[in-house]
Amino acid sequence: MPREDRTEKATPKHRKRAREKGQVARSPDLGGSIVVIAGLFAISLMGPTIVNAGASMFHLVFSDIANPGRATTAAGLDDLMHSAMSTVGLAIAPVAGACLAAGLIAGVAQVGFRPTPQALKPDFKRINPASGLKNLVGPNAVFEAIKTVAKVAVVGAVAALALLPGLKGLASVVGISASGLGSLSVGKAFGVAEHAAFAYLLIGVIDYAWKRHRHEKQLMMTKQEVKDENRQYGVSAEVKAALRRRQMQAARVRMMAAVADADVVVANPTHFAVALTYDGTRTAPEVVAKGKDLIALQIKRVAEENDVPVISDPPLARALHASVEIGQIIPEELYAAVARVLAFVYRLAGRRASGPSSTRRRLAS
Repeated sequence: MPREDRTEKATPKHRKRAREKGQVARSPDLGGSIVVIAGLFAISLMGPTIVNAGASMFHLVFSDIANPGRATTAAGLDDLMHSAMSTVGLAIAPVAGACLAAGLIAGVAQVGFRPTPQALKPDFKRINPASGLKNLVGPNAVFEAIKTVAKVAVVGAVAALALLPGLKGLASVVGISASGLGSLSVGKAFGVAEHAAFAYLLIGVIDYAWKRHRHEKQLMMTKQEVKDENRQYGVSAEVKAALRRRQMQAARVRMMAAVADADVVVANPTHFAVALTYDGTRTAPEVVAKGKDLIALQIKRVAEENDVPVISDPPLARALHASVEIGQIIPEELYAAVARVLAFVYRLAGRRASGPSSTRRRLAS
């Protein structure tokens, strides 16, 4: 049996199941590049604070070293390490916070904030050698290899282009002070890092577009899968309600059309109306239409427009409406009452001479 092609877009149910399993379009490179850019931005804002914190730490360390009585005791060393770590930690905490926030935002922007505990369950298919070999030689492996080479080449080229113009001015740094050399080196390094980070961001965007495209192809379904899912889950409540309304409307149109061919309409002047027909092919008259309130008024209006007699008999109208459905014949206990109504109608309309008597005989037998 030939394999059916996946030509149909994924249904919402299929997407939801895939998401619960952790199958989403996500690019680690895009998230990583955003984290790097956020880190560089935080460092550019917090650079003086970080430098001052480092200077304070070294000053504290060298001050304690100059005091041998304090630096050689366990308590002194403990205080020294605690002070140094606190100083450095407070300095780099904003940078770490910015990187953490950027990573969370990048992840939520790609896949949304919907935790999927099912994705944490172990999946032994992932360690299947056959599946692993397929991934090594598939189109995804080719793209990943090209992406890795391109990542190194592009980032390296951008970094080189940012660094090369500064090589011409190396001779001017001869004799510069240590602080000046440090500032110049930091500025050059920061410029190279910025260019490399934005090149990395471009690679991440391309990678995410590819992952998105591949994810959509993997989610595609066959026509048979779509049919099976529709049968399994059915249609939405809104669609069901619309179908019911349409069916009721069509049934009402058919019912009103049947009123025009009825023999008589038995009515309660204010509430009920039941249309009856009797052609002799069935054992008793058949109800072809019934209704209450507005529908009853419409039945009587259609009957009058088509010269169908409307007989007022409230007890009989209520009994017929309560005990007989459309398309059913009247119950035996109502034979006599209906026969009297039909006999009256036949006499009134001057129809077949045998109509009333044959009707009474049929209903009384």
